[in-house]
Amino acid sequence: MLTQAYRCGFQPFRQRLLSWVQCTAVSSSHHVQPSAIRHARSWSNIPFITVPLSRTHGKSFAHRSELKHAKRIVVKLGSAVVTRGDECGLALGRLASIVEQVSVLQNQGREMMLVTSGAVAFGKQRLRHEILLSQSVRQALHSGQNQLKEMAIPVLEARACAAAGQSGLMALYEAMFTQYSICAAQILVTNLDFHDEQKRRNLNGTLHELLRMNIVPIVNTNDAVVPPAEPNSDLQGVNVISVKDNDSLAARLAVEMKTDLLIILSDVEGLFDSPPGSDDAKLIDIFYPGDQQSVTFGTKSRVGMGGMESKVKAALWALQGGTSVVIANGTHPKVSGHVITDIVEGKKVGTFFSEVKPAGPTVEQQGEMARSGGRMLATLEPEQRAEIIHHLADLLTDQRDEILLANKKDLEEAEGRLAAPLLKRLSLSTSKLNSLAIGLRQIAASSQDSVGRVLRRTRIAKNLELEQVTVPIGVLLVIFESRPDCLPQVAALAIASGNGLLLKGGKEAAHSNRILHLLTQEALSIHGVKEAVQLVNTREEVEDLCRLDKMIDLIIPRGSSQLVRDIQKAAKGIPVMGHSEGICHMYVDSEASVDKVTRLVRDSKCEYPAACNALETLLIHRDLLRTPLFDQIIDMLRVEQVKIHAGPKFASYLTFSPSEVKSLRTEYGDLELCIEVVDSIQEAIDHIHKYGSSHTDVIVTENEKTAEFFLQHVDSACVFWNTSTRFSDGYRFGLGAEVGISTSRIHARGPVGLEGLLTTKWLLRGQDHVVSDFSEHGSLKYLHENLPVPQRNTN
Repeated sequence: MLTQAYRCGFQPFRQRLLSWVQCTAVSSSHHVQPSAIRHARSWSNIPFITVPLSRTHGKSFAHRSELKHAKRIVVKLGSAVVTRGDECGLALGRLASIVEQVSVLQNQGREMMLVTSGAVAFGKQRLRHEILLSQSVRQALHSGQNQLKEMAIPVLEARACAAAGQSGLMALYEAMFTQYSICAAQILVTNLDFHDEQKRRNLNGTLHELLRMNIVPIVNTNDAVVPPAEPNSDLQGVNVISVKDNDSLAARLAVEMKTDLLIILSDVEGLFDSPPGSDDAKLIDIFYPGDQQSVTFGTKSRVGMGGMESKVKAALWALQGGTSVVIANGTHPKVSGHVITDIVEGKKVGTFFSEVKPAGPTVEQQGEMARSGGRMLATLEPEQRAEIIHHLADLLTDQRDEILLANKKDLEEAEGRLAAPLLKRLSLSTSKLNSLAIGLRQIAASSQDSVGRVLRRTRIAKNLELEQVTVPIGVLLVIFESRPDCLPQVAALAIASGNGLLLKGGKEAAHSNRILHLLTQEALSIHGVKEAVQLVNTREEVEDLCRLDKMIDLIIPRGSSQLVRDIQKAAKGIPVMGHSEGICHMYVDSEASVDKVTRLVRDSKCEYPAACNALETLLIHRDLLRTPLFDQIIDMLRVEQVKIHAGPKFASYLTFSPSEVKSLRTEYGDLELCIEVVDSIQEAIDHIHKYGSSHTDVIVTENEKTAEFFLQHVDSACVFWNTSTRFSDGYRFGLGAEVGISTSRIHARGPVGLEGLLTTKWLLRGQDHVVSDFSEHGSLKYLHENLPVPQRNTN
């Protein structure tokens, strides 16, 4: 077989391997299973996959988003990850999932290494089986009966278990990796292999050679011969560390091999600021050197030699040596199937160790500030909240030049990178700022009795009165793209409704968003609630923000349909208010006015085609084909340079038709329009229900009965008669502004203004009332009388 390896180009590897084995034969301190040599022929047929992952080693990654550039990665599998809950045998399903993830990353061109536990558990299972079998045979011979009595299993020595389990563990890994056409090689080490210079060089050379040949090294401490760990002062410097468990082994290996990333998988989600499971325990997203003084460590995991403290020390040692580290949960059934790939993709999983502290607060800290600031905001008098909004409106006009200058920087940087519709959304102007200021003053006027308004009063019994009152939802997360004017609108609505607010804008509007947020905080400062509105400037991915279910009560996306869909998919336990698409229809009835139709179609489609309330599908009654009205519509669209897509039915009426539509469920967001023919109002309604998005739909007709039938039967958030679809807007509805347009059926629908950002709570005021007083033989009776509600101030 060695000859075969030589023919396949393995001579350097063979020489290094033999040299290393000879060097360590006397001490038997470690052993290599050259499975790569046995599989040399199959390995030589595997093509190398190269991706641009190279980077200069020497400094760890500063941010999670940079982990996707990691080329060389060590994955450490703790005993709790590898073994079953009974500590006797391996968790095969979990291991298979881990091998699959490692294989995916290996086939991307990365260099993967595994540091694995499990030999002791695997050996314990085998030895228990052998002991039980041996005892059962002896007992059967001694008693002459097949019936077995209870047999006590002796305590098994760990080194013996390791010796019995190492070969089986490696055979299992080999079988799993073979499914992905990947070879693996086992390397067993002890502390001496890192402190003896010759052995250290041999180990280093062997590992590099394996990686060069696209082989996954599987490294473990040689527990069959390793001595007990001795107390020492290790982990104090880059050149001093004892290999006394697999945490320290993984750290030493990561630094020795100059790896980019070390992933330590255990049975906890990461590092907590207090023992996991305690009431106030919070997962630490990013851990910095020096922070360990503020952390209380709990007990170690159910199996294995190291606890969380040893993992943190090993992680900090590796970080000091230039390797980034993430500690995460490898046992949770909902995440273990993708935990490794998620970490490499930069997702917020586990605890990330970084040497670079951010200049500002973390997003978790911002969420807490928004929560406390929002609660203070809700306790202000309505006049005080209105005063804040009025002051913000004044700042938008007073600081116009500074705002437009920042917006100009954004436009210059976005030129050539953004499509024309997005550039238009990004642009601010004097008229836009003036309109914003007017809208904000409308919000201030309507906010006088928004929070704390009594909706219902009931006398439950004598001196027992119940009230239902409006209260803020809590903390809102608003994610928006290319729309800096969205920031003051949403901020004003949050202030008026007493909600805390987290804002995540697109990087294309960074300069505009920054100054608008500063002006918002300046306005909030007049009543000491500056922190109620926070702008997220960290490199947090949207998907990570959507997981902060303990900090965020409602997510409101403002952007493309793809953004909304992604957020709806990523949100974990947090409601999302919005619409994924704005497929708005206009039905031109057979009794439509010639003068009205072209005006309405032009305004709905051409005034702002990128808006979510722009017309996307025009439904025309069959009787209007080849009439002057139809010709006028087509001529107007041609003049406005609108590209027409013919629906299947419309195309069948034409000899030479425009391009047939690919899908009747399309939001173009540009000067493009689908035209389809229907035979009746019922067919139009059926078409809207099948292909629409429940956003905004319009009928154009002079027949009031037909119009009312359409208004009552179309199930959309906004249904209009003889008006443009573009009226579907919070400002045009008189709401002052909107946080978005909702097509959901719960809580709020259509343009969502101030009312949509409120919920309710119940207040019950009594005098020593107990439920037992209202029992069959009690002294009190329920009255349930409706009481008058205070009149709402509409001034």
